Amino acid sequence: MALRSFVKLSAVTNLSDARYCAGMYVNMIGFDLEENSKNYTSPQKFNEITGWLSGVDFVAEFESSHPEKILTLVNEYQGINFIEIQEEIHLRMLINSSFGIIFKKDLRSEEDLDDLIAKAMFFNDFGVILHLVSHSLEMNDTLIQKLKVLAESVEVLIGFGIEPMTVLSLLEKTGVKGIALEGGEEIKPGLKDFEELADILEVLELED
Repeated sequence: MALRSFVKLSAVTNLSDARYCAGMYVNMIGFDLEENSKNYTSPQKFNEITGWLSGVDFVAEFESSHPEKILTLVNEYQGINFIEIQEEIHLRMLINSSFGIIFKKDLRSEEDLDDLIAKAMFFNDFGVILHLVSHSLEMNDTLIQKLKVLAESVEVLIGFGIEPMTVLSLLEKTGVKGIALEGGEEIKPGLKDFEELADILEVLELED
């Protein structure tokens, strides 16, 4: 079994999400290592979860930590393949590290997307993957066209506007690398409602 698209699962906090999505052959599983974050994952919890997983890349996710602190922290977590940051100014301090780099950008306007297009050559030259989210933009034809232009120059993961009925069309029209989904809280330890994740992943599932 495999998926039609590259998939990253972000902000994983429990083994239920991680095992389910690894079993569905997602490509990346991300853990929030930003101290004081509600989704913070300690080294012990990270080891407890990842010890059950195989065949996926692990992403250390940060919001505002300084690169020096990031590189110190990730040494406490065995098996990290990628670092995801949200501060663009920190990119140049991390792109020459031994980790793959993901830049998460919250798009507040279409102009933010235009800015990324203008910088696409830099991202491509240093192998930076873009993870785009938005709490203010709705997916429309103009946005889709701009995402297509961006995806022609750099690897892009879309983390918004994803619906089971339209995800395949969105992937085809934009030509992006894939999508990014988010984990969620367990109802209680070991009990998880997978409906939202499952609806999208099952659409992407390839028939044997």
